[in-house]
Amino acid sequence: MAKILSDLTSTITAGVVLAVVLIIIMMGMYDAGLSLDKSWWSFLFRWLHVLSGVMWIGILWYFNFVQIPNMGNIPDEQKPAITGVIAPAALFWFRWGAMATLITGLILAYLNGYLSDAITIGLLDGVPKHTAIGIGMWLGTIMWFNVWFIIWPNQKKALGIVQVEADEKAKAGRTAMLFSRTNTMLSIPMLYAMVAAQNLF
Repeated sequence: MAKILSDLTSTITAGVVLAVVLIIIMMGMYDAGLSLDKSWWSFLFRWLHVLSGVMWIGILWYFNFVQIPNMGNIPDEQKPAITGVIAPAALFWFRWGAMATLITGLILAYLNGYLSDAITIGLLDGVPKHTAIGIGMWLGTIMWFNVWFIIWPNQKKALGIVQVEADEKAKAGRTAMLFSRTNTMLSIPMLYAMVAAQNLF
């Protein structure tokens, strides 16, 4: 077991295997769990949406609750380990978690038949669920845009991936931080809207 848990790829593979075993058990006990009909595909994309959302928001909150507040406490000689190794790796999973969350969310809305109603925030049909999920989708889309078109381009400058002058590097770091904080702020109502759509309406 320690061998599996010592390697991330093995750990993820083991998690997928356990999920498949659970599906097989549920199929055997309840004759359910792998029908491959529209409901099953909708469930699959909801699960993938949640998984990728946990990756995205988890890293967003790591940056804002752990890394940024503690950077000032790290000795200067140790900061290159964060900016040169940890931050670029975290930003890779952060951006692709955002992309996967957006794509799986759009597919999920399409499969469930409310994509256009959610995009119009329920204004055309007056359904509260569509208003809630639509607000969540729009907030998530704004956050995704911030990740790909503001935070990441500025982080590349701040981390030295793209070479710029010192003043521009400092400005880019601040811009990335402010938009990361913006996304942290938006994540709270976004998650409320998503959960409310599934549980209140």
